[in-house]
Amino acid sequence: MNIEGAAAAALEKLKQGNRRFVDGQPRVSDLASEGRRLETASGQSPFAVILGCSDSRVPAEIVFDQGLGDLFVIRVAGNVVAPSQVGSVEFAVEMFGTALVVVLGHTLCGAIDATLEQLGRDSAMRSPNLAAIVDRVRPGIEPVLASRPALHGKALAAAAVRANVHASVNGLVAGSEVLTDAVNSGRVAIVGAEYDLETGCVEFFES
Repeated sequence: MNIEGAAAAALEKLKQGNRRFVDGQPRVSDLASEGRRLETASGQSPFAVILGCSDSRVPAEIVFDQGLGDLFVIRVAGNVVAPSQVGSVEFAVEMFGTALVVVLGHTLCGAIDATLEQLGRDSAMRSPNLAAIVDRVRPGIEPVLASRPALHGKALAAAAVRANVHASVNGLVAGSEVLTDAVNSGRVAIVGAEYDLETGCVEFFES
């Protein structure tokens, strides 16, 4: 995918913000000031949509050093794609003209671990609600198990995290005519990314 125009500029802003975060030089306090709050009270124009995991260690605004009104953030365990998430992304794209959508996974993801554990069992989960999340993660990571049977432990979990991100990127487009049209016309770019809990770095998957 060639990322150009507003999407490319938005991606660069996220990369710069993450570098500030990693270097310990964030501006986020200024971007959440009283003046910024008053400035954004009457409207918003987020430059990027982040579909991320609800893990408490991955707050998108902090990770990317952005402030009030900068990011349209959707968080759900396992950064899975369901109709409500698709609709939320469509809303930002259509209402605010946001040009970049990022599916943000992360290392050591509990939803991935839960899915891998369940795939190794032959029993139903006690919670149908948690099972619904696992069922949305499962199709993305089953091919990893099938094609790379030698993977185990941390290596398997790492590959599964990335496979799940790619599956969610594909799911956004496949589940939405609005997003398909926006991507095909070049108005919107949808990319995957992975946040490393230990280093604080975000790696973008731009292809």
